[in-house]
Amino acid sequence: MVPQYTAKLPLLGAAIRRQAAEYSAEEGRPFDFNQAFWTPPLTPRQAYRLEEKQIERRLQLSPLVSLTDHDDTRAAALLRVINQFRSAPVSIEWTIPFGLTFFHLGVHNLPAEHAEELQSKMASYTSGGACRQLTDCLETLNSYPQVLIVLNHPLWDEKGIGSALHRGTLSRLLETHRRRIHAVEVNGLRPWVENKAVLSLGRELDWPVISGGDRHGREPNAVLNVSTADSFSEFVEEVRYGRKSHVIFMQQYRDPLRLRILQTIVDVVRDYPENVEGRRSWSDRVFFRDPQGSTTALTHIWKDGGPKIVRQLICAMRLLEWRGAQSALRIALDDRSGKWSEREASV
Repeated sequence: MVPQYTAKLPLLGAAIRRQAAEYSAEEGRPFDFNQAFWTPPLTPRQAYRLEEKQIERRLQLSPLVSLTDHDDTRAAALLRVINQFRSAPVSIEWTIPFGLTFFHLGVHNLPAEHAEELQSKMASYTSGGACRQLTDCLETLNSYPQVLIVLNHPLWDEKGIGSALHRGTLSRLLETHRRRIHAVEVNGLRPWVENKAVLSLGRELDWPVISGGDRHGREPNAVLNVSTADSFSEFVEEVRYGRKSHVIFMQQYRDPLRLRILQTIVDVVRDYPENVEGRRSWSDRVFFRDPQGSTTALTHIWKDGGPKIVRQLICAMRLLEWRGAQSALRIALDDRSGKWSEREASV
């Protein structure tokens, strides 16, 4: 994401390109941003409690929370060793390469005793399996009656192949696998115009539309489901078999999307002194895979905090935690063109 989001920023974009060129000259190969990844600042327990508190305090309801990390079920495994969270569903956001792009499926409520085996099967397809294997994976997941499969943010052209190509690829995915997917997602960090189109897609497919968040910082999900279910398995039955879903948009969804994304970046780069050793600094949570396949945190690569441009950027981002700066940005970044109207909010 770094080149994509900084390309149009004159100073930062140029500085990053210069650093990449210096790396290439020194190492004899281009810097591959795809070899870098980061983990969210909150632990699974902190993330789970963040969502619980919003539901309890703002809705006065009993919470059901499903955490879906990218291609990884360890969050739920870690949670379930704590007695308080022993009933937490084991879920995952599965990356499925398809045609020229990829999509994400939220796979919720995997049977705990088979979760590792199922994750391995999904990972096999993600890393280069044949199209037939995708059918086999989806059929296997569908064989578990308590599993819910959701097509997440389906209209987001995350790969950047162009809207027309993305929509065409989505159509082919649906032609082949429509009956193996149970619902489609409206997403708390996608613009209202896109979510409106997803609502139309749900009606066209006759699929339930359910909530999802893509929350990577400290903001709780901006879109939630309300349900009469007493357990997550009952919620799955309500959506998958009853084909019912009641979605609500929370107040934070009305804030400018660019400001909310900026705040997420601030959440990512701030320090968390209360966290365990190895998760306190942002550079503890950003990793790089070298050509030999080993993974190293930036903390161990940049002993002095990294290049000057990086240190300056982190300092600038942390200034945005000041309330006065947030108020100014709220005005500057407010884009009414992407907002809903009161009439649309009742859709």
